[in-house]
Parts: sequence; structure tokens; C-alpha cells
Amino acid sequence: MTAAARTGAAEAGPRVTDHRGGVWSIAVPIPDNPLGHTLVHLVETGRGPVLVDTGWDDPDAWDTLTAGITACGFDVTDLHGVLITHHHPDHHGLSARVREASGAWIAMHAADADVVRRTREAEPGRWLDYLVTKLTAAGAPDEHLAPLRAARAEGRVRGLPGQRAALPDREITPGALLDLPGRRLRAVWTPGHTPGHVCLHLEEDHPAQRPGHGRLFSGDHLLPGISPHIGLYEDPDDTTPTDPLGDYLASLEHVARLAPAEVLPAHQHAFTDAAGRVRELLVHHEERLAGLRALLAVPRTPWQLAEAMEWNRPWERIPYGSRNIAVSEAEAHLRHLVRRGLAEAVPGSEPVTYRAV
Repeated sequence: MTAAARTGAAEAGPRVTDHRGGVWSIAVPIPDNPLGHTLVHLVETGRGPVLVDTGWDDPDAWDTLTAGITACGFDVTDLHGVLITHHHPDHHGLSARVREASGAWIAMHAADADVVRRTREAEPGRWLDYLVTKLTAAGAPDEHLAPLRAARAEGRVRGLPGQRAALPDREITPGALLDLPGRRLRAVWTPGHTPGHVCLHLEEDHPAQRPGHGRLFSGDHLLPGISPHIGLYEDPDDTTPTDPLGDYLASLEHVARLAPAEVLPAHQHAFTDAAGRVRELLVHHEERLAGLRALLAVPRTPWQLAEAMEWNRPWERIPYGSRNIAVSEAEAHLRHLVRRGLAEAVPGSEPVTYRAV
């Protein structure tokens, strides 16, 4: 079957695209998510095919992934390895099942492997206490905190999302060529969206001879029409301050310098002109930081700043759990503004409020 036929037969089977040169993508569905799907990439190597990400841990996603592997001309048992761009469940969710079915190894950057390990080992009640403490410090109102406190007091503490996530067998070392016979695939550390996010640079001529340097599997770091969430990923036992937004902006500059001929992201679609997309994202974040600094003409807590920020829907329509993510993003931006000397904490305020400088 031709690539065009496979790609056009969405109703008859998985949406699979042949990117040529031994590279395919499989659109694996994400349940109840506006993103729709994760683009799992399959790369042919001298030891068998390797996946870049795996998709969400869901029966329909598994069926789509395995059917997609078949459409690429392989069986799931042929898989040699799994390369994880980052630990989020729409990328890493099916990794354990892939390993169980095929014996494939799983590789991930050490920083994200630490997040997986912490999540697997975490006592849910302790993490709930940490979340309440963090939200209280951010200025969350009592009506938002009350359900969390009640759940803790009544012992209604469920397992954390991600506690079944697979621990990797191998480490993806930044800058290293991966051990994939017949391919030149180099790891590029791009922290920001997660602390251990990696892009994978296929340092080979583009099969269509497009100008540029190879192809880049960009995960969530560089997407054609979306700016990824940048929040805080912190260890309750580690008080070292971090600047994930600063990390992300620096990582964008790094990717632009690679000048790939084509970008193969984990969502939406493949695209060219990585440097142009990086410029758009840098401008977007500078404009957003300027807007937040204007909002801080009136001192605000992180929660109040999140309420005032522009999202894809009005604050009152943002679901309960998503508000926690929004506050985390507001805090990441605040932290970057403070680091750049453009905002500061108001002395003696509790919860801490921030103002523009």
C-alpha cells in the first residue's frame, strides 16, 4: 500500500504517514483531549524499528499504535527500542506495554527519569499535602483548597497519575549519538516543557533534498501552531530555585541553530523553517511577559495573576484541575520576570504578592 493510501484511509485504519527514508508517523489518539492525538514516530534501524514516544495508556491508543506499526510493515514484536522525548502520559504512557510485548528497551533523559521515579514512589497523601501548601502560598482561595483538604482529612487519597509509568532501561545523554545501527540520531537536551525534555536530531540528508541539516523529532518543544505549557516541576525535598521558562527560551535558541530541513513534532503536523517558528515563539513569550508585567502594576499573588492572564477560555470555564496547571504556568513566568529584574516580591506580603519593577 502506498503512503498516500495509508494516510488517506483514516476511517479504514490508523492514520500513518510515510516521511520517507525509513521514518513514519502514527497518529495515536489521546482520550478526551483537544489535541486529538500524539504523533508517534517509527524509525527503521539496522537492529529493528525504534519508536519515538508511544502514546497514551489506553486500549484504543494501543490498538491504533499496533495497527500503525503493522501499516509501516512491521510487527510490535519487531521493536528494538523506545526513545521518550519526555515523561508526559501522552508520550510515555504505553511504553511499559510496548516493552512487555516486544522486549524493547526504553530510553529517557535522567531528569525526566527522576520525575517518573519520584511519582512511582510517592505516597499520595504527602503529595496532596504538598499541593495544598503550594496552592496556599500562591494565594488560592478557600473554595479551591476546601476539596483538597476534605479529601486529605477523610482519607480519600487516590493514586497519583503516572504511578504506573515505566522506568527507563537506558539514559539519553545530551549531545550523544544514540546506539542505532545505520542511523545518525543525536540527542538534544531541550528543558523547559519538562526538565528532561529531549529533541532528537536525525543528522542525515533529507530524503527530498530539502535545504537544511537533517530532520528533528521535536516532541512538544517545537510545535507548528501551539506554544507548550511551561510550568514548575519541583521535588518537595529540593528547594533549589529553577527557571523553566528561561530554560525553554534558551532551548529554543539552541534548536534554531541546528537549522533542520524539517521538523517532525509530536502534535499537529510536520513543518519546515524551524528558525522562523522559533522567532515566532520568542516574540510570543516576550509579548506575554510584557503583558504580565503590565498586570503587575497592581500587586498580585500568583493565583490572582493566573486569573488575570489570557487563556484559551475564560477563567470561570477553566476546569478545577486545569486551574492548578494555570497557576503553575503563572508562577513560572513570575519566576522568570524576577530573575530578569522586571518584577519583585512585595516585602512582608502573605501570601506573597508580586509587583513590576
